[in-house]
Amino acid sequence: MKKIAFLFLSSISFAQTVTKSIALLPDTGQTTSYTTTFGEDQDYSINVPSFTNNGNGTITDNVTKLIWQQTDGGEMTIENAITYCNSLSLGGYSGWRLPTPMEAMSILNLQKNNPAMDIVYFPSTGAEYWWTNTFQFGDNTKVWCTNSGGGIGNKPKTETISAGGTKSYHVRAVRNVITTAILPNHFTDNGDGTITDNVTQLVWQKVPNPNIFNWEQAISYAEGLTLASATDWRLPNIKELQSLNMDSASNPSVNTTYFNTIGIHNYWSSTTLLPNSANLTSAWYWNTQFGITSHDIKTNLNYVICVRGNPVLSSSEFIVENNVKVYPNPASNYVVLNFPKVINLVQIEMIDVNGKIVFTKKEKSISNEYKIDIKDFSDGIYFINLSSENLKNTYKVLIKK
Repeated sequence: MKKIAFLFLSSISFAQTVTKSIALLPDTGQTTSYTTTFGEDQDYSINVPSFTNNGNGTITDNVTKLIWQQTDGGEMTIENAITYCNSLSLGGYSGWRLPTPMEAMSILNLQKNNPAMDIVYFPSTGAEYWWTNTFQFGDNTKVWCTNSGGGIGNKPKTETISAGGTKSYHVRAVRNVITTAILPNHFTDNGDGTITDNVTQLVWQKVPNPNIFNWEQAISYAEGLTLASATDWRLPNIKELQSLNMDSASNPSVNTTYFNTIGIHNYWSSTTLLPNSANLTSAWYWNTQFGITSHDIKTNLNYVICVRGNPVLSSSEFIVENNVKVYPNPASNYVVLNFPKVINLVQIEMIDVNGKIVFTKKEKSISNEYKIDIKDFSDGIYFINLSSENLKNTYKVLIKK
């Protein structure tokens, strides 16, 4: 594989504040093993993808807490896509918008291909790409787009059919459920060779290994790493890697205040590429020139940056629309739903990560608090769906005894 040396660097000042619009970063959905070496994507299932069909043309992502347009809005230019989302009224909601690159990447499923989505929730429409709200840094002729193969990249906006091109770029709108938070610092230098991403709660190796590895070697290196007294390091999946990308930078496309040795390289992910054939010889990587995700043959040599962490939400992050609060989290004996006002004709449903309904109840009226007895429930992650005339939300709860 050819290595290209770039002789130009971006020169910008990095703001430290960042908008947190997702609750948690979902797993890639890859559940099949493609190597006997432990540490590939399917060996770690952190925040397994989970969706709820709201029955009104919208889908709730139970991990990110975003609400998505179920069937995309079709092919159009980026300018029309922006206008379309801003004026959309769907499922009784306004406030729709184009997703950020991280948000758009979050609903991709890397166990599937063409489209790399769960078509049970997001029907196939023949789209080749989906627009995001972000133009390439320094070039407003290119827009970040996810693609039906499972990647993300900076694409010429004139490629779409409506702009005179030959490819099909579609729009899928999104809206927030949780209140977006402005974090004072995107990253925290822990002073021990590690960096914490305060958006995803993942902890990163500050200085990547300067050596290059094939894919199997990269997995083994990450699994064997001891850093900052921790041994649970791993090779990040492709969603985790892409979450490091800084859209307002290039060459490299990262915050170099914290990752000043990352350079312009391809970094292996633990995620195998699913081609149309059964030949699973390639894996996804993240390139730090602009931040695209692409793939390379597993026997080729690329760089490695390691990650650790199993992020979960704190109870303070469960304030959502209508100010309903769910606590405690983790819970052991009871889960309490706190309503700030009287809610009539409430449907309460609790499901496990496999989609099995473990509790369901209809109440004519709830005036303050509602308690669910979970003493007989097994440990694990559950989702509580609430719906009434003016309320439709999903809440994630961890049961741990």
